[in-house]
Amino acid sequence: MWKDISQRLREGMDVWPGDEAFRRTPSMKQSDGASVNTSVLHMSTHTGTHLDAPYHYSSRGRTIDQMDVNELSGICRLIELKNVPVISASDLAAHGPFNESIILFKTTDTVHSYDSFPVFSKEAVELLHSEGVRLLGTDAPSVDSLTSKDLPAHHACLQSDIYIVEGLRLADAEPGFYEFMALPLLLEGSDGSPVRAVIREVD
Repeated sequence: MWKDISQRLREGMDVWPGDEAFRRTPSMKQSDGASVNTSVLHMSTHTGTHLDAPYHYSSRGRTIDQMDVNELSGICRLIELKNVPVISASDLAAHGPFNESIILFKTTDTVHSYDSFPVFSKEAVELLHSEGVRLLGTDAPSVDSLTSKDLPAHHACLQSDIYIVEGLRLADAEPGFYEFMALPLLLEGSDGSPVRAVIREVD
């Protein structure tokens, strides 16, 4: 059975400071005599659980519609790393080697605030790349800190051709091996997209 590990999109949800708030506005309602119910969505492309396109942090990077969806599903390994403000290569080495192309990181049993969450060092990303990892998923809002301007982890992922899924909800998931899937909307030219991320235990 699939387990949903994505955030519920709803009005009033937390978003990255300064980003657009999520809104869903009914545009046609059966209660008003329309034949159907429809809505208009207003949100950032990085709302909730989302996939960063390389274009998000490099104007020369691939956009969402240019990314390979085959890299966004498959067998993953979920690792638990708590109380580690900066995830380093040595932190990862203690859990290696990594034989899966998708690694998810559970770093809390609750929800991180935007001003305090674990980030990844450049060397940690390079170690994942050296072991064949193609997608890094985290329950933190970002792989770099709120105040970072040079975004070392993002750019290390760009250089290593590693995709990034941020804002996962892993409190109810135990470390281990799973099938994983997180597909974005096919938004032409976009820097990111919300995803519906799911896992299920490997038989």
